[in-house]
Amino acid sequence: MNLIAPSSTARACALALAALGGAAPAFAQAPASGPAPGLPPSPLADAQLTWQQCTRLGGDDAARLACFDRWAQQQTLPAAAVPPAPPALASAQPSNAPSATVPVEAALPATRVVTVDSERCRDRQYSTLSRFWELEEGTDCGTFTFRGYRPLFVGVSVADNQPATPTSPAAGHTAEPVDYQAHEMRIGLSVRTKLAQGLLTGNDPARKDSLWFAYSQQSTWQLFNGDISRPFRTTDHEPELMYVYPTDIKLPGGWRWRYAGVGIVHQSNGQSLPLSRSWNRVFLMGGVELDNRFTITGRVWRRVQESGTDDDNPDIVKYLGHSEITGSWNVNPANTLSLTLRGLIGGTGRGGARLEWMRAIGDPARSNLRWHAQLYHGYGDTLVDYNQRRTVLSLGVSLVDF
Repeated sequence: MNLIAPSSTARACALALAALGGAAPAFAQAPASGPAPGLPPSPLADAQLTWQQCTRLGGDDAARLACFDRWAQQQTLPAAAVPPAPPALASAQPSNAPSATVPVEAALPATRVVTVDSERCRDRQYSTLSRFWELEEGTDCGTFTFRGYRPLFVGVSVADNQPATPTSPAAGHTAEPVDYQAHEMRIGLSVRTKLAQGLLTGNDPARKDSLWFAYSQQSTWQLFNGDISRPFRTTDHEPELMYVYPTDIKLPGGWRWRYAGVGIVHQSNGQSLPLSRSWNRVFLMGGVELDNRFTITGRVWRRVQESGTDDDNPDIVKYLGHSEITGSWNVNPANTLSLTLRGLIGGTGRGGARLEWMRAIGDPARSNLRWHAQLYHGYGDTLVDYNQRRTVLSLGVSLVDF
């Protein structure tokens, strides 16, 4: 039998039914080779959307309109060349009659959402902190998947002076002088994985608490110092365990308190005497955000005391304090500025400050590579230098939250 092509009116009716949550009639899902006539190209052209997702875009009228435009375009996805017969007719066919093969894509509804776990936590309909800590069902990427934590950095650094001879009040912890250069390579590695979720929030779709394990490592490499065989001057290791609980508390000025958490962290440089340095801390943490432009995250900690014979650096809190606070500003999709202040709470006027700028390499919506510049001034640039004040400028490339 001949199939009658659907009219534009039938197609419009199908769109209206889909927008109301109903199923579009089969005849309305006619093949189409491009966007529906009269609809402008949408910036969400690569996303698979439902109209419910578009309504979540709230007060951003332009983004919501673009989302609905793209959703409308997706209603014209190709349908099967030969529609499947109704069950009653199919059962009446002879068993040896050839059957039409219906493509898998055509068998899916036009409003389908094909979701891959590795993409859900990058859905830009959700805020920065929600995506980073997977605070709700729409940003959940599951457990035991690897994600970036701090930036994976490779670059060159220059400092205002050469690294000083490492010292510590602990007996036997003062090293021999080495002719290190002020400029060196820097390599930073950092990954994390979610161990468990829903420990307290259960199956609540709006809130997902989580337990994380993270590992970070920073190495300084005297690559340009051939006179002493280009050694790695120091490598700091930092494993940590964190529990994150989602919140959504409105604060003055439009800010929202998005999460709170608790954790424990160990940091050491893995060296033997006289260069051995290490300490353990328990901490509280939290984060607030304003739209998708500004975030402020912070930690306050308490050092786990060690016996005098085991303590490599008994005065480390005097230099690094009890806190670290980071403020970030998404200037635009391609550029981010951030400032980290260490030792503001419970410090002794020492601490340090790090100013960072990252710029996307390529399309910021698709690329995780960034040009990365950071300027650090203060104490604790590396663990072995915890009691030495330096100013260090580093320039390189980072991979963020891969």
